Amino acid sequence: MTKGWNASDIPDQSGRTAVVTGANSGIGLVTAQELARSGARVLLACRDASRGKEAEAHIRAAAPGAEVECASLDLADLSSVREFAAAYPYDRLDLLINNAGVMALPYGRTADGFETQFGVNHLGHFALTNLLLPKLLDTPGARVVSVSSAMHAASNIDIGDLNSERNYRRWIAYGRSKTANLLFIHELARRVTAAGSGLVAAAAHPGYAATNLQTVAARMENRRAAERIFDIGNRIVAQPASSGALPTLYAATAPGVRPDSFTGPKLLGWRGAPAPSWRAGWTRSDVAGERLWVASEQLTGVTWPGLTSG
Repeated sequence: MTKGWNASDIPDQSGRTAVVTGANSGIGLVTAQELARSGARVLLACRDASRGKEAEAHIRAAAPGAEVECASLDLADLSSVREFAAAYPYDRLDLLINNAGVMALPYGRTADGFETQFGVNHLGHFALTNLLLPKLLDTPGARVVSVSSAMHAASNIDIGDLNSERNYRRWIAYGRSKTANLLFIHELARRVTAAGSGLVAAAAHPGYAATNLQTVAARMENRRAAERIFDIGNRIVAQPASSGALPTLYAATAPGVRPDSFTGPKLLGWRGAPAPSWRAGWTRSDVAGERLWVASEQLTGVTWPGLTSG
């Protein structure tokens, strides 16, 4: 991997179309902006329409001439996921960036009754990817990139308690959702390879990047001291969102990215240029990947679109 890879190394993306979830702020906004700056047509998939419009305006100002628009997508509501996929307006899809996520929230449920972190971070993106998979498979050189976290190491999934109903611990639940992201990419890569497709499914993580992800839970619960601590950490310790987005951009655009690879910051997985990242062995389990996939199909009602899976 090239030492010091940065956004200026992104190959020309002219003629390519990208969808970025959670593109209204943080790493998602940077990812969308750099893809648009490099010539891609970018669809910002955002839960909040007004913030999506603000992101669209921001990108147009930063990258004059950028081809960018926003569309409503709430990953906590499978009906919204289905509506987004059904209304997808383009004839090709080169890049699907599954970026949106929530972290360490108090226990809650999505519109469909799933534990929020598992529902948003995994199930929403699982459904979205499978619904858009025909477009991806019809587009030569397409890629799916899911944003996981080094925090996946906090816990393997519990296939018997995917909604953390027995004992909810917010950081363990977050770790499980990030493990689910990696298992999803592992199983997707296995399936498309077995089907003879050239689609590349890869994963990335930002290290410690300064975004609003860290402060949302504290703000929700009015824990002002915790919110201040996270804010100080973001300003003093974390790398900026522009650096945190580089592993995602590398996985999405760099030549030679391998299926089921995991890219993160070079320096101890914390910060720095993109590099191959350590991942827990349980995230490469064919058995666990298949079991999670089947369970996710049952929970979402969205199934593998008819390819031979080996």
